[in-house]
Amino acid sequence: MARKKATDNAFVFFDVVYEDGARTSNRKVASSELLGMDGDLPARTIIEAEDEKIGLMSGKPRGPIKSFNRSPGQ
Repeated sequence: MARKKATDNAFVFFDVVYEDGARTSNRKVASSELLGMDGDLPARTIIEAEDEKIGLMSGKPRGPIKSFNRSPGQ
């Protein structure tokens, strides 16, 4: 039986800082989304889409992302 690649079910975690000073840690993004030449940039789009969905469902929209970095240990 063939072995799965390490990236098949792997995730990369990001710490996000918003323009209003709020922070979130360990935001999970599938590593398969980060395999292109854009590096970690697709993670921002994915996190923004998740934030928009959560904001619509909760009625509390999240502000714009100021910065994001891989969580320590990644």
